[in-house]
Amino acid sequence: MNSQSDSEILKMFRDENSRNYAFNLLVKKYQQQLYWHLRRLVIDHDDTDDLLQNTFIKVFENLKSFREDSKLYTWIYRIATNEALAFLKSKRNKFFLPFVDVESSLSNTLIADDLFDGDEIQLKLQKAILTLPEKQRLVFNLKYYQEMKYEDMADVLGTSVGALKASFHIAVKKIEEIIKQN
Repeated sequence: MNSQSDSEILKMFRDENSRNYAFNLLVKKYQQQLYWHLRRLVIDHDDTDDLLQNTFIKVFENLKSFREDSKLYTWIYRIATNEALAFLKSKRNKFFLPFVDVESSLSNTLIADDLFDGDEIQLKLQKAILTLPEKQRLVFNLKYYQEMKYEDMADVLGTSVGALKASFHIAVKKIEEIIKQN
């Protein structure tokens, strides 16, 4: 992990002479965790790489105008999340698939993925997560894998802490039920 704080990186980015260096620091700091955030949403490695690249392009293009109303990392996560949701929506629209069929397709991708190195329990968990509605899946992934605080999630997703807690609780119950059945 990078030793520079987000505010130090922002300060360097706003200086024309250190902009590229600051952006490289930012990419190094967030690249891996954003990759896994996106990967858990879209499953496919190549799609994840494309979305990660698109995310960082948007971050670079808009970082000068970042107003610091929220934390930098929640702002970046919001961009990444919006990229993933737009991608999944376009995939559904492109193939005229209902939500369930897209998630089923993602589940099949996960099973066939050579890069998935989890054991049978991890596979069951991932398949169970993919059965959740999009918002619950997103909340579960952010809380369970990213260990993101509800307040930060509220910034990322633009919703209330109470709604997020309820979504997470419901998601956990659904996952437990699915795993018990299998």
